[in-house]
Amino acid sequence: MNVDKGYVEAPIEPGIDLVEEIKRLKREKNAVILGHYYQRDEIQAISDFVGDSLALAQYAAKTDADIIVSCGVNFMGETAKILSPDKKVLVPDLNAGCSLADSCDPVEFKKFIDANPGHVVISYANTTAEVKALTDVIVTSSNATRIVESFPKDQPIIFGPDRNLGNYINSLTGRNMKLWNGACMVHEKFSVAKLVGLKKQYPQAEVLAHPECKKNLLILADKIGSTKALLDYAIASPCKQFIVVTESGILYEMRRACPDKEFIPAPADDSTCACNECAYMRLNTLEKLYLCLKYEQPEIKISRELCERAVRPINRMLELSKK
Repeated sequence: MNVDKGYVEAPIEPGIDLVEEIKRLKREKNAVILGHYYQRDEIQAISDFVGDSLALAQYAAKTDADIIVSCGVNFMGETAKILSPDKKVLVPDLNAGCSLADSCDPVEFKKFIDANPGHVVISYANTTAEVKALTDVIVTSSNATRIVESFPKDQPIIFGPDRNLGNYINSLTGRNMKLWNGACMVHEKFSVAKLVGLKKQYPQAEVLAHPECKKNLLILADKIGSTKALLDYAIASPCKQFIVVTESGILYEMRRACPDKEFIPAPADDSTCACNECAYMRLNTLEKLYLCLKYEQPEIKISRELCERAVRPINRMLELSKK
C-alpha cells in the first residue's frame, strides 16, 4: 500500500464488487460518504448525501459518523475537518484541488486585507483553510447574496476570491464590494458563441447558469443560481428542455429527478465534446474511494489552532443561513 501519489495505490482483488465492498466498509467503520453534485455519476450514486457546498458543510457539522469521506475537491474535505476536528476526514485523492481556491494565496490575500482597513471580509467557501481563517464570514453561491445583504449598505466589504460571483452580487445589491481577482477555470471557459448556437438549436429550452460564469453568459440565462437552486428550478419549471451552464456532473441528479425532461450541457470554449467538466472533480473514482475507506487514507489533517480560527466564519455562515 502506497499513498505517495496523493491516493492509495494497492492491489484490488479481481472481480470484486466495489459498490458492495464500499457499503460493507461504511457499515463496519461507521463512515459516511459525502458527494458533491459535480462528482462522477457512480460516486453520487453511492454517497450517503449529495449536495452543494453549503449542504455538505451543514451535513458535516451534524453527522455522528466516526469517519467522513469527502468526495469533491479538497477545500470541501478541509471544511468537514474544520467543522468536525475530532472526526477522521478522508478524501479519495489529495490531488483533487480547486482552481478557484488556488487563485487566492493566503499570504497575498492577507496583504490585500491589510491594504483595505475597515472592510468586512467575506470569502467564498471555495478557499483554503488558511484563507477561511482570515475571513469574517464564509459564503456559498446558495447564500452569498443574502449574507452580503445582512450587512449595512455603507459597510465596506472585501469579497474573495471569485470575481464573477462578486460582480453578480454587486449587480443585484447595488454595492461596490472590493473584489479579489480569482475565478473558477471551469466556469470561465464556457463559450458565449456555443451557448447562442445551442439556444438556436433548442429554442424552447431555458438556460440555467451558475453565477461563477462571466457576465456575458449570465445575461443569456433564464435562471441564475447555485447548483442546488438550478436543480430546484428545473424540477419546478414546466419547461421540458434546459441548457445547463455549470459543471456537467449536476446532470446526473437533474436527469434522475426529472426523467421526463431533457438537459443539454453547455460546452467549454475549447471543448471538443458537448460538456464542460472539472478535471479535479473527476479524479475521484470508485477504486480510489474503496481503497480510501479500506486503508483510511489519505486523511485531511489541520492543526487545532487553524481549525479554531477557520471555524468561526463557517459557523457564522451556518447561523446566518438559518435566518
